[in-house]
Amino acid sequence: MWIIAGKQEKSKEEKDMLTSLALLFLVGILFSQILEQLRLPGLLGMILTGILLGPYGLNWLSDSLMNIAAELRQLALVLILLRAGLALDLNDLKRVGRPAILLCFVPAAVEILGYVLLGPRLLGLSVVECAVMGAVIAAVSPAVIVPRMLKLMEEKRGTDQSIPQMIMAGASADDVFVIVLFSSFLTLAQGGKMTAASLLPVPVSIITGVLTGALIGLMLCWFFRSVHLRDSIKVLILMSAAFLLLEAETQLKAILPFSGLLAVMAMGIAIYSRYLVLAQRLSQKFSRLWVGAEMMLFVLVGAVVNPAYLFKAGGPLMLLILTALLCRMAAVAVCLIKTPLTRKERLFCMIAYSPKATVQAAIGAVPLSLGLACGELVLSAAVMAILITAPLGALGIDLTYRQWLKKAEPLPAEAES
Repeated sequence: MWIIAGKQEKSKEEKDMLTSLALLFLVGILFSQILEQLRLPGLLGMILTGILLGPYGLNWLSDSLMNIAAELRQLALVLILLRAGLALDLNDLKRVGRPAILLCFVPAAVEILGYVLLGPRLLGLSVVECAVMGAVIAAVSPAVIVPRMLKLMEEKRGTDQSIPQMIMAGASADDVFVIVLFSSFLTLAQGGKMTAASLLPVPVSIITGVLTGALIGLMLCWFFRSVHLRDSIKVLILMSAAFLLLEAETQLKAILPFSGLLAVMAMGIAIYSRYLVLAQRLSQKFSRLWVGAEMMLFVLVGAVVNPAYLFKAGGPLMLLILTALLCRMAAVAVCLIKTPLTRKERLFCMIAYSPKATVQAAIGAVPLSLGLACGELVLSAAVMAILITAPLGALGIDLTYRQWLKKAEPLPAEAES
């Protein structure tokens, strides 16, 4: 009897999850299509779907689905970074030079500084608590930026100046930088000490992540040339390697700083640089997978939103988020000084470097789970930042890129060779 009851209970859980997935996709598609008809970004409709169906709305998403929401968001992030790596030409970044490096850390550092300077006055928090909040919100969203930059590259918009490549690569490194700072500030908020040595993991994790990912990418190039496999099998191998790199980051955390996210992207870049034809074919495969992954990512981001937090946080928190965002945009402008970009191209970069979503959804609740006094306010700030910046940033990119970015002229045959 127990066995039968257990099977029935398991069957009900599976049915609930399948029903939840059906609602997630159907309502998400409906809302995103409605908003696109209104000339608003479809991802806003996906976020609203999550709020509506999630535990703070109609509560139609099963517990079994919500329990694995973090893993599903991680899966979507892997797809994004693999797509980015398989379309990123390092020669374009070398041509950009200094601005590409500065965009990896300067805008995020300035935005966090804005929280540290303004937060105590506006919210009454301590400097350390404001630093924790700033680190949660400062990371830009690859989920918003990367698909749009890939679209720009396909349409050859801004590629003469390597604008989409620069933004895409800088955003990925920006996330690593912010997450390491977040860990350091959490230690300080819990009564620990933060020294210069505690910031050393930032460059070390970047270097080890890039080198490891590039090495694995080169090994996979050799393997794929030597063994004939269908492209679909190659996609599974690449995704499996990416998951193992993320697990390596967790396992090596206490021994060696290592960025699994950067390693995933570096793996794709290595394949692009050594096996271009395969990279282009695999990129098309990942583009198809992204259609469903994007829906899951943003609906599940919306599902963690508690509207009550937003009303409780009020105007001062919104003012702080917007002011710090302006600080970030000003820092982007500073990074682009002495570049050949036009005024409109610089404005585009400032807008494109503003949307937040993925990292905030992933780490926004961590301070609250650790029992920090600022935890509820930090989560409120993360939610508000997603709802403000993700649609505004996406809409800003979508509405301006055709007018502000020049379309690259076809290269002559001798230049291509």
